[in-house]
Amino acid sequence: MKYQVVIGLEVHTQLTTNTKIFCGCSTRFGAEPNSQTCPVCLGFPGALPVLNKQVVENAILAGLATNCSITQRNVFARKNYFYPDLPKGYQISQFDLPICQHGHLDIEVDGERKRIGITRIHMEEDAGKLVHADIPGVDDSCVDLNRACTPLLEIVSEPDMRSPDEAIAYLKKLHQIVMYLGICDGNLEEGSFRCDANVSLMPVGSTVFGTRAELKNINSFKFIKQAIEYEIERQAEILDDGGKVIQETRLFDPNTGTTRSMRGKEEAHDYRYFPDPDLVPVLIPDQWIEDVRATLPELPEAKRARYVAELGLPEYDAEVLVSSRELAAYYEETVALFPQAKTVSNWVMGEVSRALNEDNNRSITDCPVTPALLADLLKLMEKGTISGKIAKTVFDEMYKTGKAPEKIVEEKGLVQVSDTGAIEAMVDEVLNNNPAQVEQYRGGKETVFGFFVGQVMRASKGKANPAVVNELLLKKLNG
Repeated sequence: MKYQVVIGLEVHTQLTTNTKIFCGCSTRFGAEPNSQTCPVCLGFPGALPVLNKQVVENAILAGLATNCSITQRNVFARKNYFYPDLPKGYQISQFDLPICQHGHLDIEVDGERKRIGITRIHMEEDAGKLVHADIPGVDDSCVDLNRACTPLLEIVSEPDMRSPDEAIAYLKKLHQIVMYLGICDGNLEEGSFRCDANVSLMPVGSTVFGTRAELKNINSFKFIKQAIEYEIERQAEILDDGGKVIQETRLFDPNTGTTRSMRGKEEAHDYRYFPDPDLVPVLIPDQWIEDVRATLPELPEAKRARYVAELGLPEYDAEVLVSSRELAAYYEETVALFPQAKTVSNWVMGEVSRALNEDNNRSITDCPVTPALLADLLKLMEKGTISGKIAKTVFDEMYKTGKAPEKIVEEKGLVQVSDTGAIEAMVDEVLNNNPAQVEQYRGGKETVFGFFVGQVMRASKGKANPAVVNELLLKKLNG
C-alpha cells in the first residue's frame, strides 16, 4: 500500500453511577421515555447543575489506570451546538482544562508491543436520544431525554494507530480496563461504550497527516473495524483519482458495510467553548488522588503477569482468565481452596466455560457451581475417589442441581474402583475376549493399547481407576 493509515479514537464511556452527572435523576437503562428527567436535565431556565462527586472519582480512577496525570484544577465548559436531543442548546463538557491528560496504553499486535498515547480524558454529560418511527410512510421522530445528563468520560487518544488491528487492540484493552475499574458496564449494544474514529491517509514516508474523516458513534468492535477498513479504501480511491478528501463526519451503515456523509466536521471554534458560569472549577487535592489510588484494583496486565510468574500458568491460560474481573475472581477463589493452578485453569476454561456458554452465555457470577463446590470436586478427583471422566459427569449434575459433589457421588454410586482384584478380573476378561488385538500389540502395534484401556473402562462403567488399569494391562501384555 502506498499510503500510511493514521487513526485516532475518541471513546465515550458511560459511567455506572446511580444518578446523573448534574442532577439526581436515575441513570437506569430501559425506563419509559422521558420518565427520568427533571428541570436540570431538561434545561429549564433557572435550573442549576450540581456536580456528582462519584463522577469525579471515576474519572480519577480512569486517569490513574491509563497512566495520565490528574489536572488538580479542572474546569467545565459549555460546548454550544443545536440538535433536537440536546435540550439546553449546549453540552456541559470540558475543554482546555480536562481532568486527565498525557496518558498512554501499551498494546500488542502480532507479537509486537506499541505505546498509544492518550491526549486527555474529560467529564461531560450525554445528550438524549432520537426515536424514529418505524411505520411505513411516517417520517416523525420522537425525543427521549432519559439519557440527557447521563455522565460520560470521553477518552481521546493520540493519532498513534496505524492499522485497524491496532485500533481494535487499543479499544479492547481500554474496554477491559474500565470494566475492571467497575466504572462502566461495558455494554456496547446499549451504547455504554462507543467510539468515534478519526481516519486519514498520508503517503508512505510522509510526516504530514492527511485530511481526516470522523466515523461517528460506532458501538461494536466488529463494526468499528469494518468502518475503518472501508474508510481506508474510500480515501485511497479518492487520492488515487487525484481528488481531495473532505474533512467531515460520516456514519457507518452495518447493513452495507459502508460509510456515508453526515455533516461537515466542526472545529473547536465552531462550538464556541467558554467556561460554564454555573459550575465552579473542580479542585482536587493530593490526598483525594491518593485516596482514589488506594481503591485501584489489580489491572488485567499486572494480573496476567502474576499468573504466569507466580502460578506458572501458560500465557494463553492467563490471557483467558483475566479477560473479565469476575472470571479472574472465580479462578482465584478456587485456587485458594485447591492450590493446583493449572488443574483449576483447565476446569475453569473447560467445563465451567462450556456449561455457561451452553446456558445462554450465563455470567460466571451466576454459576451454580461455586468456587467452593468446584474445589470439592477436584479434591475428590485428587484423592482417587472418582476418575477424571466421572468428575465431568458429576460436574454436569452439580451445575443442574447445585448439589455438593460428595452427595452426587454417593447417590449415584460413582465411587472409583481401585481394588486391584476387581480390576484384574475385568482386564483378564477383555484380553481373553480380544485375542487378535493382543497378538497385534505383541507384534509391535502399540497403538492398540488404547483399545484395551477403553474396553476395561467400559466394562467398569467408567469407575475403574485409570492408573491401576494401565499398570495391570502393561504387566499382562508385556509379561
